[in-house]
Amino acid sequence: MTVIATQADSLAKVSLVPSAPTWKHVISIFTVERYMLPLANSFMVTAASLLIVLVFGLSCAYVLGRRSFRVKFRNALLVWVLLVRVLPPIAFALPLYILMNDAGLLSTKLPVILAHVLINLPFVIWFMLAFFSGVPEEIEESARVDGASEFTIFAKVIVPLVVPGIAAVTILSFMDSWNEYLYSVIFIQSPDSFTVPLKLATLNSEQELTEWGKVASGGMISMIPVLLTAVFMQRHLMNGLTAGAVKE
Repeated sequence: MTVIATQADSLAKVSLVPSAPTWKHVISIFTVERYMLPLANSFMVTAASLLIVLVFGLSCAYVLGRRSFRVKFRNALLVWVLLVRVLPPIAFALPLYILMNDAGLLSTKLPVILAHVLINLPFVIWFMLAFFSGVPEEIEESARVDGASEFTIFAKVIVPLVVPGIAAVTILSFMDSWNEYLYSVIFIQSPDSFTVPLKLATLNSEQELTEWGKVASGGMISMIPVLLTAVFMQRHLMNGLTAGAVKE
């Protein structure tokens, strides 16, 4: 319980129950380290990238996963999407940095958002392909007979049927984006734009190496948004992750 332990207790012994519990580390992380700002930055980056990923990922997965759409080079597109996912993230760091530097966007949060989109978009497309492919085509044909447009079929007929899959990719993409460190440390230049992983890294610097209470408090607080999201979407998440299981 380093979060509520004093500095002396943290260095003297390891105990589940500190001899003198204190909340000064939690208070200090907000008053001295201004931890609310990294939390807001992380939420902004994660929410923006997640919205973009869901809009484009679901649309692409629907078009590539349904036989009613005749897409040229479908298999080649799927392989290309998969290659983007399997390549290490560091492979895209230099090209993205050059593009964002030439565009004059390095001082904004846009490079980090686009980097998170690059990471999560292939995952969403491949994950949702199985869900869209599993929806019977007769449902779409019935909607077309009733005069529904393609967008109406997608938004009001197909999407409600794949909500478990959407919930699964939402929580997994949220976790991936919230905990992403590599692109944050490359693109973010101002302390006012630090995300949570980057702020935690600065807390564990050479000067603050023994401030275990601050480091533990920051790590504990950073887990709360992920835990709340997982609890809120738990039912849909479990259904989504087990939807492909073999049933007798």
